[in-house]
This record gives sequence, structure tokens and C-alpha cells, in this order.
Amino acid sequence: MSASEKMPYFIKPSISFNTQQKEIAYAQAKQELSLLLDEDANNVTKMASINCILKTHLPYYYWVGFYLMHNGRLEVGPYQGTLGCLYIDLDKGVCGKAATTKETQIVADCHALSQGSEHIACDPNSLSEIVLPVFGANEELLGVFDIDSTLRDSFDDVDKKWLEEILADTFGV
Repeated sequence: MSASEKMPYFIKPSISFNTQQKEIAYAQAKQELSLLLDEDANNVTKMASINCILKTHLPYYYWVGFYLMHNGRLEVGPYQGTLGCLYIDLDKGVCGKAATTKETQIVADCHALSQGSEHIACDPNSLSEIVLPVFGANEELLGVFDIDSTLRDSFDDVDKKWLEEILADTFGV
């Protein structure tokens, strides 16, 4: 996909990575995050740093950000990309499913899901995604970490493994 009237001029289309490229990029990102963040960093600082470092190293990321639990639903938190949904009910979309099941969700083709219930189309350029639950030190659900790509099938078990590890190391579970 090239930048077009559909894709904002300031957003780059996703670039595919193979397994080896992913492993190298995630290892570099994890090392940078471990050097950058200390135990005293607050959650917003951690989230903003994770977004920036991962989006820098992984060019198939189109949208990356956190939705935080607030008043029984998910509310947009730190992110990079186009405007995200501001609020997500727990019975809606991939983010809601990740929050309620407390399990990572990988979607190869977002457009194949039922729009409005199984998927919430905040940006039509997002074709695949991975959503991970984010737990605090006491294993409470803080929210979810959502990453979208403009390519189908961008996310796999390599992403799942590294992202779960980064989130656990960063937030203490």
C-alpha cells in the first residue's frame, strides 16, 4: 500500500518482516527498553516509551497503543498513529475480547470479522492486529496493548512471545 487519500500523508504504510527480522528487532527493542526504563517510571511513561521504541524498530506497525481500564470499559491511552477509538466497551471488538478473556488475540484479517461486534474499524487502513492484555504488579488488568498493520497476516507467535515478555518485564507480572 502506498500513501494515498485513504492513508494520511504523515503515516507510513507497513513493511513486512520475516521471522528472523522480527527476532532481531524485538531483541534490540527489548534491550533499549530495559536500558531506558527504571522501576520508578510511571505507567504512562512506560507505555509511551514502549510505543515509540517498538514502532521505531518494527516497520509493519501502523498503529500502536494502549487502552486502559476505566469505569468498566477501555479508554484510549498513550498511542502512536491515526486517531484511535476513544472508548471501547468490553463486549466489542478484539480489544474487548482480549480484556475479557485476558488472552492475546491475533487477527490475520480484520476485515473478515463482523464489524461493530467482533471488530471495531477505527481506521480502514488497519488490516491485521494483535491485542494483548496488560497486567499490573498485582495481576490486575490495567488494559490492553493494541497493534495494527496495513498488511494482512503481520502478526504471529513471534510477536506474541516478545510482546508478552516485554509487557511482563515492564509492568511487573
